[in-house]
Amino acid sequence: MNAFEIIGGKKLKGEIQPQGAKNEALQILSAVLLTDQKITISNIPDIQDVNKLIELLGDLGVEVERLSKDTYTFQAANINLDFFTSETFKRKGGSLRGSIMIVGPLLGRFGRAAIPKPGGDKIGRRRLDTHFLGFEKLGAKFVYDSKNEFFNVDATNLQGTYILLDEASVTGTANIVMTAVLAKGTTTIYNAACEPYLQQLCKMLNRMGAKISGIGSNLLTIEGVEKLGGTEHRMLPDMIEIGSFIGLAAMTGSEITIKDVCYSELGIIPDVFRKLGIKFEVKGDDIYIPSQDHYVIESFIDGSMLTIADSPWPGFTPDLLSIVLVVATQAKGSVLIHQKMFESRLFFVDKLIEMGAQIILCDPHRASVIGIDKAYRLRGISMTSPDIRAGVSLLIAALSAEGTSTIYNIEQIERGYQDIDIRLRALGAQIKRVDANGPGH
Repeated sequence: MNAFEIIGGKKLKGEIQPQGAKNEALQILSAVLLTDQKITISNIPDIQDVNKLIELLGDLGVEVERLSKDTYTFQAANINLDFFTSETFKRKGGSLRGSIMIVGPLLGRFGRAAIPKPGGDKIGRRRLDTHFLGFEKLGAKFVYDSKNEFFNVDATNLQGTYILLDEASVTGTANIVMTAVLAKGTTTIYNAACEPYLQQLCKMLNRMGAKISGIGSNLLTIEGVEKLGGTEHRMLPDMIEIGSFIGLAAMTGSEITIKDVCYSELGIIPDVFRKLGIKFEVKGDDIYIPSQDHYVIESFIDGSMLTIADSPWPGFTPDLLSIVLVVATQAKGSVLIHQKMFESRLFFVDKLIEMGAQIILCDPHRASVIGIDKAYRLRGISMTSPDIRAGVSLLIAALSAEGTSTIYNIEQIERGYQDIDIRLRALGAQIKRVDANGPGH
């Protein structure tokens, strides 16, 4: 069992490059199944979830060639559809939530697919109904085999249709789009997700020959085509990493430059960190954060306490709420963090309270943070990472804390963050990987 040992309280300095976007990668990589032509993808993050999906594509028969650390070519000319019934597929697909993303393209191109019940983060109930309701409306029929925990899907006669999504699910929208591009006729998707990653997928599909309009809005219109061709695609930098590094700089009073951030694609993320009092400049396409000893949380115009809540894009992404929460603990002022979209994502605050943070957990969705204005530093403790985003929040807390912290279950962090310890050491952080058995392990 690996753990991170962190000696906190050091100011960091330097430049850091965000990795390619994890959530975009899971969609874009699945889209290679839509054509028998070669597709080149660059800025792919070298992380566990993405590497598992690339391995799964190889097992399916996709010809995969790695050109450099972050660039691959994929050619899905000889897909083995019988692989679905194998134990290997059940084991690998079941351990990766992103494996659901291969269903849409396989239904669109081959008319059938199967998927084991997916795994992933333990952050409450994350339904797959949106995906399957969309597939059904396009004409797919699926049967859930409860004994083997498998979904078998038959889609030999897909027809374009009007679909009103029950929720603006990013992965659900992406999966339905990838099915609809090869269906007969026109598909309209209303209440579609419009995240930059989904826009990236639609633009890539259009370069491959798809006919998708309304990109960037919540109303997508897709005219089905006979077949798609190859293309080249470069993924956006990971906005969650960029937000994490802004928070890290503020918490540790560090001077950090985040390189090549694609600022125009960050939406309201920079504004939310400004509301916490964090100062930064945009230089070209870099974000420069000067060293700040204090940052003051804004209140609303009428003087009431600031509330930061998540909502579907272009609202604030739920993946950064845990970062905002931890950063607020050292600010001057108070903020209410309202996690609307997922259950259980705030349950890591007990670790922050143990470190000395002043937080009141109101209920599973809301936490009130009373900033201590760096009057004292948090204390280093031993803790376990419950999920990817909370894990990085605890890592940021540990880097700002006095003394030594140990974070167990770092496999959760490394599912989403590439070489995080190496990149932080390059900024001057005292973090090392140790073999350890965490509490409860």
